[in-house]
Amino acid sequence: MITMTEIAKLAHVSQPTVSRVLNGNMNVAPEIRERVLACAKEHDYQINALAKGLQGSRTNLMGVLLTDISNGFFADVAKAIETEARKRGYSIILFNSNYNTESEREYLDVVRRYRVDGVLAVPIRETSMMWREYAEKLDVPVVAVTRSANGLDSVYVDHAEAGGMVAGHLVRRGYENFLFIGKEYDSKYIGFHRKLSELGYGDRAANVVYQDSPQITEALRGALHGRRLGIFAGNDIYGLRILSALRELQVSVPGEAGVIGFDDTMMSRYLNPSLSSVSQPIARMAQKAVSRLVYRIEHPGPCELLDDPLHAELVIRQST
Repeated sequence: MITMTEIAKLAHVSQPTVSRVLNGNMNVAPEIRERVLACAKEHDYQINALAKGLQGSRTNLMGVLLTDISNGFFADVAKAIETEARKRGYSIILFNSNYNTESEREYLDVVRRYRVDGVLAVPIRETSMMWREYAEKLDVPVVAVTRSANGLDSVYVDHAEAGGMVAGHLVRRGYENFLFIGKEYDSKYIGFHRKLSELGYGDRAANVVYQDSPQITEALRGALHGRRLGIFAGNDIYGLRILSALRELQVSVPGEAGVIGFDDTMMSRYLNPSLSSVSQPIARMAQKAVSRLVYRIEHPGPCELLDDPLHAELVIRQST
């Protein structure tokens, strides 16, 4: 690959002049600038982003840390973030923690070594002090996306509000017992249980920490007691497994049991029965998160934290 020194010789200018042009410094005569850029393009010069970071310059790289890229929702989030980043002249480096806190810490260390300009992250445990301490060690701006994280700019959907919306719908549809499949600390469950309590069904709402499909089957078997069962799945993948388990148990949907997922991924539309689900405004969330991160990169220093909860939409399909 051609070097700056070689470009300088071909363009008949100094190496520092080439460096200024390629790094976006406008204090260079237009004709010289055009000559240098034409030479760099002709010889396919590629800027070493890592070397720029080591020199203290911007790399125009964003680190993106997700929890589960196999989940269609997070794949869509990554795609939307990349689209917004490219509009602003940034590339992304994608990391997948797979809900493993050790992997999450390791990848944050890798982010530091790559000298990215900023990080968009979906924390595993957004309320933990350990996560906040790790984020602060990065020495670059960090914006939490899809989650509300303590001490960080956050762009997310109000999961508790969405959980309450799900509870209200299931009650209106005549379900009398309720089950949540997901993590016990999930804000979706908190909002779901709170709304059921307000409606007088608090003692009929159970929580199951998901581990595997057999556990889901046993949880469903234990919750079916003659009353119609309303089930809230923490994501659409859980929703798919619930529908499979109900089929195995020969439980009719939506007659004996109704199921609502979360994320409204593409597969929810094509299941049989099709899955009701909570839809998040992915494109808007990505636009706001990238915009905030770029602002932080370009305006370093103290700044009031952004807490930007967006509203979800409940998409009703055959499962309820």
